[in-house]
Amino acid sequence: MKKKKLKNYLLLFIPIICLLTISLINMYMVGINNTFYKSYFNKQLTWFILGLGVFLLIRFVKPRLFFKFSKYLYYFNVLLLILVLFVGKTVNGSRAWFDFHFFSFQPSELMKFTLALYLAQILAREKQHGFKGELKFLFKAGFFTLIPSLFVFLEPDTGAIIIYLLIMLGMILVFKINWRWYLGMGLVLGLGIGTLGYLYYFNRDALISILGTSFFYRIDRILTFVNKDSFQLDRALMAIGTSNILGTKHFVYIPEAPTDFIVALSISNLGFISLIFILIAFLALDIYFLVKLFKTKNTKYKMFIAGFLMMFIFAQIQNIGMNLGLFPIIGLPLPFLSYGGTNIIVYFMFLGVLAEKN
Repeated sequence: MKKKKLKNYLLLFIPIICLLTISLINMYMVGINNTFYKSYFNKQLTWFILGLGVFLLIRFVKPRLFFKFSKYLYYFNVLLLILVLFVGKTVNGSRAWFDFHFFSFQPSELMKFTLALYLAQILAREKQHGFKGELKFLFKAGFFTLIPSLFVFLEPDTGAIIIYLLIMLGMILVFKINWRWYLGMGLVLGLGIGTLGYLYYFNRDALISILGTSFFYRIDRILTFVNKDSFQLDRALMAIGTSNILGTKHFVYIPEAPTDFIVALSISNLGFISLIFILIAFLALDIYFLVKLFKTKNTKYKMFIAGFLMMFIFAQIQNIGMNLGLFPIIGLPLPFLSYGGTNIIVYFMFLGVLAEKN
């Protein structure tokens, strides 16, 4: 039994250690080339250590207790989302951080974890009893996802809202509702996107009055990304284009390099060989979580894993594609690689629950 448990931890942590190592090397190197990022290595290492401590704490306390108190964690997190709108620090046009001088805390990141816990807890109790049962299930899923999404919309933080919806979608897919509900949700989504597109192209003043200037700017950036008219993206592509298998000899400045453009930074610093290791590590983790999803019999854990997987895989595809100019820039960090304390600790919190044998 102990050997099986050790094997389980090795399969989980070997690719994570690979990603963390690449991240720390990049934080060190970017600090050498740009004094603004000089402290990032020490901070990132601190976040990794704290994240591991949180992981061990969850393993010690037992994840089932987090499910038991998920209601209180969820509503406390909603309260934090409200408070940050009034006393939060504004960064890049988004009021989303509590600034404690020594560190910053982003409650929208923590909501990914508490939302996944609470949705899995309350939705796993529902049983499919025809139309009414599925309607009740979908109402609960939509309602408890909508609440934090509305407050994050006011910050605004486009990436977090997308993640909340994906967590909900993952759980809906596991629940296996009737195909007519998927058709209905697809029609509603299509109508929403169509309305947004119509206002964007034919009545932008109305769209700005509804969404606000800051959120409109983010929508505008998403809808016009195909033009590649972005200084950030231009610098990222320049860094990638001037690199070889082992990196580049010439430093290329990339705005937000340690966060949004960590892949371009890694290719510039360590070469395309680092991208190969990154892709292999993520593939190993994806397979690990997929196997766990199919083997898990407990409905609550199965839904939690499904929600995490949707979020985790999307973050990989979106961030790497964003770095290559294939997808719009929405400020979504790459798990275990991008700089950021809250994001790293939250992913370790997920791991604490996901490592549970169930």
